[in-house]
Amino acid sequence: MIVENQVQVVTVAALILFSVLMVGIGVYSSRKTRTVEGFLLGGRNIGAWISAFAYGTTYFSAVLFIGYAGKFGWDIGFPAMWIGIGNAVLGCLAAWLVLAKKTRRMTHRLGSKTMPEYFEARFDSGAMKIYAALIIFIFLVPYSAAVYKGLGSLFVTIFPGADIAICMAIVAVLTAIYLVFGGYVATAYTDFVQGIIMIFGVFVMVFAIVNNPEAGGFANAFAKVKSLGDAAGNPSLVSWFGGSYWKFLAYNIMLTSFGTWGLPQMVTKYYAIKDEKSVKQATVISSLFALIIGMGAYFVGSLGRIFVEVGEKGLPKGGYDMVVPQTLMNSLGADGNVFTTIILAIIMLLLLSASMSTLSSVVLTSSSAISVDLIPAVYPKFKDRHQMTALRVLCFVFVGLSYYFATQNITFIVNLMSFSWGVVAGSFIGPFLWGLYYKKTTKAGAWAGLVSGLATVVILTTIHTMISGDFKFAMNMSPQTGTSAMLVSVLVVPLVSLLTKNVPAESVKIAFDIK
Repeated sequence: MIVENQVQVVTVAALILFSVLMVGIGVYSSRKTRTVEGFLLGGRNIGAWISAFAYGTTYFSAVLFIGYAGKFGWDIGFPAMWIGIGNAVLGCLAAWLVLAKKTRRMTHRLGSKTMPEYFEARFDSGAMKIYAALIIFIFLVPYSAAVYKGLGSLFVTIFPGADIAICMAIVAVLTAIYLVFGGYVATAYTDFVQGIIMIFGVFVMVFAIVNNPEAGGFANAFAKVKSLGDAAGNPSLVSWFGGSYWKFLAYNIMLTSFGTWGLPQMVTKYYAIKDEKSVKQATVISSLFALIIGMGAYFVGSLGRIFVEVGEKGLPKGGYDMVVPQTLMNSLGADGNVFTTIILAIIMLLLLSASMSTLSSVVLTSSSAISVDLIPAVYPKFKDRHQMTALRVLCFVFVGLSYYFATQNITFIVNLMSFSWGVVAGSFIGPFLWGLYYKKTTKAGAWAGLVSGLATVVILTTIHTMISGDFKFAMNMSPQTGTSAMLVSVLVVPLVSLLTKNVPAESVKIAFDIK
């Protein structure tokens, strides 16, 4: 009891200091958010380090550590770290190299502040803007609800008996305050602070857990996981390329890496960066950040079998979501050592930082989809000052909606995260990518990409459900479904464009700076 109370006291003190800092940044940033562009993009004047950390912290939330790292670390073992490597190389390095400069230049020329506005200006289609805004509105709310769930699992582990709804409410209120005050500027600045905490926290977490007597160092930990895997009939836990899980591993690498190429909350980071010199610097910084965070998270998840009891059917006792929380508590919070207690508090801030940064970006994207993209399209007299008010109000509304869904304990909502990722990325990646590079991309081609991405996810999910008779199985197939949707979208756009001729000539001239 004394050990438990000590952990709680230190954690509460750290949370209070963290909260004060986040709110202070929000208030300080409020002076830079007097216009819609300032609120959404920071006046397109965000530097390299801030942009890189904003990208990286939006990429990784507590769902990575609590959900994916816990599940894949337990099921696949050390090969799960390939997902972290894939995220760094494909989701960060390749994404910045291929998309950043082109996106920055084109959105400047078109005057686009959001992805739906980009589609409208690039393909001369107001209907496309509305469709894209609806996709964002419908499918990003459950995404952010899953972020709450991931963080809540750790809260209730550190504070046994605590009401998870209250824990999530604290995160919701704190995020809403600094987001409503400071918009993207506050989000970017807090992301920078949160990113530093995440990097420091990952190094401390890995070092502390590996040096716990139960793990006994890197070599001994590897040997223990191997022996536990062999005993459980799962030698793939230490296979270089995932053994029998290699296909599943490949699908998850593809979905979680290339998915960022079509997610609006990720792509808008390119809109806001101030110049091309900053783009080069941010490319390197964000890639290194992703490598550290991704590999660190999956490595810790892979050590779960050392610290967590095996339950029924070889599953972790308490479920996959408790693998990382139990690993942390059993390795760092059980001995009453002041040093390990402080480390646990730092890791708590790491996961809080990861969640709040993702949540704020998703909420800002969802809010802009309604106030900037949807309402003005159906009510043209909606003025900029009204958009600013609507943006702030909708930030509160979307935080509240995400919180509501998270507290309903609806398994469907939680499992919908990968499904949502697949729908949004699958719908947008084709028309967005080809719109940047291919002048002859037609309006019909872009529509084909937008519709086929959603249709692929819906059709494949329906087929998997009908064949298995279990919707949960269909949700488990989300990585394959989302990857298929992205591939279909990328292939359909140029094919349909070749068969149609309605290229919006004037918008092409502006987008590609043709004199």
